[in-house]
Amino acid sequence: MSEQPVATRRRQQEHSGQLRRIPSQQRGRERFEKILAVASELIESHGSDGLKMSEIVEKAGLSFGALYQYFPDKSSIIRTLAERFNEEGRRCVEAELAKVTDAAGLQGALATIVDEYYGFFRREPVMRDIWHATHTDKLLQQVDAKDMEFHAQAFLAVLVRLWPHRDRKELLAIARLTMQLLAAGVRYAVSLDAEEGAQAIALFKKMQIADIGRLLR
Repeated sequence: MSEQPVATRRRQQEHSGQLRRIPSQQRGRERFEKILAVASELIESHGSDGLKMSEIVEKAGLSFGALYQYFPDKSSIIRTLAERFNEEGRRCVEAELAKVTDAAGLQGALATIVDEYYGFFRREPVMRDIWHATHTDKLLQQVDAKDMEFHAQAFLAVLVRLWPHRDRKELLAIARLTMQLLAAGVRYAVSLDAEEGAQAIALFKKMQIADIGRLLR
């Protein structure tokens, strides 16, 4: 079997959802942020599937060269936005878990994290769109998996601190499943209208707190 031409292989490597470079100078950073701001507006209006590099160029008042200097394709833009939103979520989770000193505090922290995530996705239609797109986009699935593992490890650290004599593998399984269920519960609630979503979140918190309480007795 003949190898692909070098130019073709290079294009495929570039179109991997990775940033080409992160600007270090002020002018470059401003341009970088403008691209992301314009992309967010377009995603909010048309969805991530409808995002086009040509529209970003036109609305941002940039050349294609300026755009491609940082982002080789729209996947790299969407991935950057997703990772930024994930960073905000991580700060929320870390802040709540840092307050935990006992089992009751852990259950309260989980309830707060559920509320924060639900409110966050209600407020951010762009991230809501990207989150829903994760089901069919392998690149976003990788980003999501990495984020979920971060949360699971953060939760595991608290479980180990509170129950140091429990089997670590068991605690890790609990941590991973808890975070997966939390994400699924919020994802479902966000798909409903505001009233039904709030009711679903209230019910989910009761169920989750009861389940985690039984598991960790």
